[in-house]
Amino acid sequence: MNRIVLLCLSVCVSAQAETVFKPGQVWLDTQGKVIQAHSAGILYQDEVYYWYGENKDGPTKPMGWSARVDVVGVSCYSSKDLYNWKYEGLALKAVADDPKHDLHPSSVVERPKVLYNDKTKKYVMWMHIDSADYKAAKAGVAVSDKPVGPFKYIESVRPYGQDSRDQTFFKDDDSKAYRAFSSEGNKTTYIALMSDDYMKHTEKFAKVFEGRSMEAQVLFKRDGKYYFIASGCTGWDPNAARSAVADSIWGPWTELGNPCRGAKAEKTFDGQSTFVLPVAGKKDAFIFLADQWKKNNLSDSRYVWLPLEFKDGKPVIEWQDQWDLKYFDRSAAR
Repeated sequence: MNRIVLLCLSVCVSAQAETVFKPGQVWLDTQGKVIQAHSAGILYQDEVYYWYGENKDGPTKPMGWSARVDVVGVSCYSSKDLYNWKYEGLALKAVADDPKHDLHPSSVVERPKVLYNDKTKKYVMWMHIDSADYKAAKAGVAVSDKPVGPFKYIESVRPYGQDSRDQTFFKDDDSKAYRAFSSEGNKTTYIALMSDDYMKHTEKFAKVFEGRSMEAQVLFKRDGKYYFIASGCTGWDPNAARSAVADSIWGPWTELGNPCRGAKAEKTFDGQSTFVLPVAGKKDAFIFLADQWKKNNLSDSRYVWLPLEFKDGKPVIEWQDQWDLKYFDRSAAR
């Protein structure tokens, strides 16, 4: 095949605009390249969505019970319609020339989430920072003046003297921010109030779901109530999702069971939770985001985006082979 034909194919691929979500299928950016943004967090700012996630564009290395890809950095993509995503580059890059740096390729950088601070006008990223053997178990923070970065890495900490692994970063209606993270060997979830600049943990925190061994935490809010979704701890292998509700972010939390319905619901559709996105401009429209991990080839892990609805006050996620945002209009009409 000659260069002219290849160029034509490349242009044709990049020109095809997406109009639907196809859970579990390969998702290409606007240049026709596979999206690399795993364990996603989405920020909506100034009418643009920003998708942050782990870039796993590298060979998978077996690690006994686990597997890893050398740290590349945190990818950022932008979109105005949620279907078509422009690659904005690495918002946070690996630091290849310092083996002791938290962002060295030999380390672990997972579950990046970004919030905008209205007071400081800064974009703040929190993430799970770890050693390859997962024994360091820290939380890392970075900051930027722009949503696409570059983010400046600040430091890593062990909040309250405890380990910190899987995590999420949540902004409430009053602009206060909270981190929920796995701790005490993943046995307990901590929820921590962050400082006004979102850069540090305050003294106020709560231990929730003690002894329940959860990871892949998600926090979101609907009609004044707080909702929580997470997975069990089975490594890269999928398990049944869990959900809970509370009137206060501090609890008490009432577990609601597995929100997934239908085939493969007991395995979260072969996925693991990472985020719940409220769709701007649509009432009661939430998208559940999950990763279908391929532990033998992590760079080929797929994305599962599905509509999340509420039935009898409980979040419900049903599999769709293909769907679009009109789903929520039809749902509201029912």
